[in-house]
Amino acid sequence: MPYDPSLDQKMFYETKEFESTRVTVGVFSYNNGEKKLQISRENVDPAGEWRFAKLGRMNKQEVEAVLPLMQSAIEKMGE
Repeated sequence: MPYDPSLDQKMFYETKEFESTRVTVGVFSYNNGEKKLQISRENVDPAGEWRFAKLGRMNKQEVEAVLPLMQSAIEKMGE
């Protein structure tokens, strides 16, 4: 069965921006299933557009900024 965006329910979604990257923390439930945490990264390309990138490693500044978002996401997962 292919992915159907109309079945994806967003419970929580927050983004922290840095110089040339941003990290987003979200909680989603697909087709009324289990709530799951998603962490993603986007980088600015040479044209100034945001492009999805592998999250990979995070520096200390990113971790410190994203941890509170993850705590909020955990609370939403318990609701």
